[in-house]
Order: sequence, then structure tokens, then C-alpha cells
Amino acid sequence: MSEITLIAKTNRETGTRATRRLRREGLIPAVVYGHGMDPVSVAVDGPDLRVALNGEAGLNQLIELNADGKNYLVLAKVLQRHPVRGTLQHVDFQITSRDETVVVDVPITVIGDAVEVRHAGGAIDQMVYTITVAARPADIPTNVDVDISHLKPGDIFRIADLVLPAGVGAVSDPETAIAIAHGARAEEVETAGEPVEAAETAAE
Repeated sequence: MSEITLIAKTNRETGTRATRRLRREGLIPAVVYGHGMDPVSVAVDGPDLRVALNGEAGLNQLIELNADGKNYLVLAKVLQRHPVRGTLQHVDFQITSRDETVVVDVPITVIGDAVEVRHAGGAIDQMVYTITVAARPADIPTNVDVDISHLKPGDIFRIADLVLPAGVGAVSDPETAIAIAHGARAEEVETAGEPVEAAETAAE
């Protein structure tokens, strides 16, 4: 995973009034912590941060934070948003290293066509949309594909069935269902049978 560099201003003022002033200036208040270091209050450029976190890696983007000449390799662990507008209000950056194993959530993407389920008039229900994994920052996948092509009505695809990339391990419960293949529902079968019953009655 490639890294993105962000410039951070240190020694920012804290408090509601100072925080509002920062946001009016297009800056996002943040805190850098981890590796036994006392938390450092910083501010980063809002548009630059949004670009960094809206890329392919999403929240798992590895960021090189340059704070007054000191460089911190970080991940954005906690994002606080405005409850109504949804705008980014604050970020917690956790310090990491390239050789350190971190625990993150990765999106799940369901791919493929469950032909047998479709032909049976059934459907696939996706139960979860992220999986928690442990990996070194460079090994974090942007997403995990779940191929449902082989599923039949009644099948369940669980986390234990995933084939994860090398260096990536699932932390989520292996018995958690990711996708469930349902056959045709009873009412649909009954509805489908009504014309036949009506034809039989007419023939009598």
C-alpha cells in the first residue's frame, strides 16, 4: 500500500472556540497517539485529509504525518462527524510501523452469480459488510471478495470459508455468516402453483 503525506500543524489551541476557528479555516482538529507517546494535538488540512481517506484504501490508508519536522506513520482510527451534516469534525491518528500487526476493518465485496439459487427462484442475503483482520499495514487489502457462484439453496458462506491474502488473518468470529443462499419462499411457490390449480378446476 502506498503512503500519502499530510502536513500537520502542532500546538493547536484546544477548546470549542478555537476548534470552530480551525474548521472555518478549512482545518480538521486531530490527535496523534500510540507507541507510548503522550497524545499530540494537531490540525490537518480538511480537503487533503478527505482526498487521502476517500481513495481505494479508505480508512485503512497509510499516512505519513509530517508535524513540524517530525514524521509519524499513522492510520486514522476514529473519525467524528457532525450528527446532522455528516462533515468531518475530528480525527484520532494511531501511530504504527511497517512491521507492526494492526487490527482493522476491511469491506467485503460479494461477487459472482449463484446460478443454482437464481434458477430456484431464491436469493442471496449478505449478512455482514466488513470483516476485522490483523495484518501489517502494507498487507492490508482494500477489500475482501466473496465469490458466491458455487452456492446452492440452503448454503451459508462463513468467515471460515474465506481465502485471505498472505499475511492477513481474520479476527472476526469464523462462524459468522457472510452470505446465506435462500431458496424460493413458500408463498412464492404457492402463488406459482395457483394457475395450475385453476386450470385443473376448470377442466373438471
